[in-house]
Amino acid sequence: MENGNLTLAITTIGDILLNSKITRTKENKPIDNVKLKVPDYQRPYKWTPKNAIQLLDDIIEAKAENKEVYRVGTLILHKETNNGADLYNIVDGQQRVITFSLLLAALGEKIKDFLEQKLPDNAYNRRNVPNNFQAFLRRVGTPDDEDVEKKRENEQLTAFIKDRCEMIVVITGDISEAFQFFDSQNARGKSLYPHDLLKAFHLREMTDVDEAGTERIVKDWEDNNQSALASLFGEYLYRLKEWIAGNRAKELNESNIQIFKGITRKDRTPYAQFYKAAFAYADMVNHSAMPFVAGARDLNAFQLNTPIIAGRPFFDYTKHYFAILKDVQDNSKYEGFYINDNKIVKTLDTYYKKGTGNRITRLLFDTAILLYVDRFCPATYPDKTDLEMFDRFVIYAFVWAYSLRAQYERLSWHYAQNYILSTGSGKDVTNSFNMYKLISRADSAITLLSTLAERIMPVKVSKERAKDIDKETDGIFNDYLHYFDTYHFLTF
Repeated sequence: MENGNLTLAITTIGDILLNSKITRTKENKPIDNVKLKVPDYQRPYKWTPKNAIQLLDDIIEAKAENKEVYRVGTLILHKETNNGADLYNIVDGQQRVITFSLLLAALGEKIKDFLEQKLPDNAYNRRNVPNNFQAFLRRVGTPDDEDVEKKRENEQLTAFIKDRCEMIVVITGDISEAFQFFDSQNARGKSLYPHDLLKAFHLREMTDVDEAGTERIVKDWEDNNQSALASLFGEYLYRLKEWIAGNRAKELNESNIQIFKGITRKDRTPYAQFYKAAFAYADMVNHSAMPFVAGARDLNAFQLNTPIIAGRPFFDYTKHYFAILKDVQDNSKYEGFYINDNKIVKTLDTYYKKGTGNRITRLLFDTAILLYVDRFCPATYPDKTDLEMFDRFVIYAFVWAYSLRAQYERLSWHYAQNYILSTGSGKDVTNSFNMYKLISRADSAITLLSTLAERIMPVKVSKERAKDIDKETDGIFNDYLHYFDTYHFLTF
């Protein structure tokens, strides 16, 4: 289809990389003699072996499902004429095109023109191009002549990539229009990224749910505040998973959302079977009359530091943690179940909501509470001991998180993550340790609280800083350090 300078088309990977053509336009005609070029203004090739192998795994899965067409993205091209020859500069889609060319080369295909061109000289291109090619060779490299089965598999995989993997192609002769289209595509894409990508993945896994059930699940998902869902995954659950593992949390995006894809219906390893069985048992009990008849608690089917079960359980998982986080952050006297009319939280809610440093510190506090609730708080029928231990933990979590705020006048994520992981500039800061790892490794709330009683130390502040900590307005203390002093975690 053509619209002014704009041409829309479809191409198979085989045509664009092996046959130097675009498969078809709206008129079902090919575009021949398409010479792709990576222009100097292109950003570096940043895909790592992890990204490359993830693409290969997705292709293998699509092939196993016998998909007629597997769409692999959009290719935006700026067409220009140079010395009588047409060149097609890649404006968007470079990462995938280079990766597909390396994959086909590893499978034994001759990618002549595209891979022979000289890429811009930078550290990313020098490192990632050879590394990704070697990763593909290790995975699908040319098998021995005797390995007939492997050769047949590679031939079938190559055919699938060449003939069934397709890209939508946008071509324009106007470079400004090319970048305008690129910007508009990315602006539209942000609303689908990353939690909506997870929604699409898990909907594909729901082979055991009928159409009406799927519609209900999608409606429940769409009824949620979408920015709150994005925050749940990007700010809370993703960071928690990384910190529990002792990793630095970056940004949740397309390259690392596999952390929420979990165990699929096809996974048959003992590891996968164990978690599938655990979820299936909890799901069966909770949907039976057993808890009601026995007067027992529902079984918790989820834990933050265990893998997700793909498909319908993912949506239950999302609903479960969305509700807990909302409850944890609700300090209402009558509605909140976990945090309930807490004086510390009243001070934080009133005076410490604005500013990057305050938001970072509050997120550390909330995520610590969320993880504790997930591991140790019964969802129903908490007894007196449960509530008392939770109240003690709230104090420890507050002192741990706000020790960071007390010691940094200007707080950034760099310093916060050093503090959590006890590395770099955070290593020698009072109370710098990985709270999340401690919680996830404790076998009981009693064990955790005993450990924290030993680990959390008083924070030293100047007398000038502490002189106004006892001021209060309408019963709410103005300074969070008042509670450090109240619970004996402050020295001068």
